[in-house]
Amino acid sequence: MHVDAGVRLDTWLWAARFFKTRSLAKQAVDAGRVRLADMACKPAHALHVGATLRITRGEECFDIEVLALGERRGPASLAQTLYRETDASRLAREAAREQRRLERAGFQPPERKPDKRARRLIRALGDLDTL
Repeated sequence: MHVDAGVRLDTWLWAARFFKTRSLAKQAVDAGRVRLADMACKPAHALHVGATLRITRGEECFDIEVLALGERRGPASLAQTLYRETDASRLAREAAREQRRLERAGFQPPERKPDKRARRLIRALGDLDTL
């Protein structure tokens, strides 16, 4: 860990385990799903301690503060020491997770895969849109 030198943003996101690979982190930064101090930035931007990040990953959104710099991917327990998530962000993510859970409360997945006859019926229902 460095004290004064910055670390590439995409490398830090990978080391902090927000993304599985550095190339996925780079793609997220390029797509604007990672914002540094509420501004767009590039994957090679030098990240420093104290920076605030807004990371959007799928349906989840994280507002974090960088506590330490890391270039190497280690265990999850070590990765969690690199940042601190704001309380508002954590509460919003939990509320959104609960809302998604309630929305699928009535959904019952089928017990087994559809057989040949059921697949034909499903396919026929899909053709109704083209009529």
